[in-house]
Amino acid sequence: MDILMDTCSVLWYFNGIEEMSQKTREIILNPENTMYISITSIWEVAIKMSIGKLDFDGGIDGFIKAIDDEGFSLLDITTAHIKTVKTLPFIHRDPFDRMLVAQAVVEGLSVITTDSDMVKYNIAPI
Repeated sequence: MDILMDTCSVLWYFNGIEEMSQKTREIILNPENTMYISITSIWEVAIKMSIGKLDFDGGIDGFIKAIDDEGFSLLDITTAHIKTVKTLPFIHRDPFDRMLVAQAVVEGLSVITTDSDMVKYNIAPI
């Protein structure tokens, strides 16, 4: 299965946050699944670090290294994703989450998220 992790879920995973269910961890660790992290999430983390709202061991370089070390695939932003953002209803106002939804729609990805607004879109939440 091809799965996109939203920003919160990837941070929870790396930080061992207990709110992430064992089932979700098993999905992430299943070698039959391809886990994607969007460039959008790296961008969001960098912004939150720069304004002091987030800390990650090693800073943004540490975050990127953790993604690489875990074997997650990076998902670039394409013009198809941008065009899809334009067509999304304004269920969710956060521009980062809207891009993640657009990427999931265009790429046919399931999404690991706990964001109740994201799951209102036509995506397959996990």
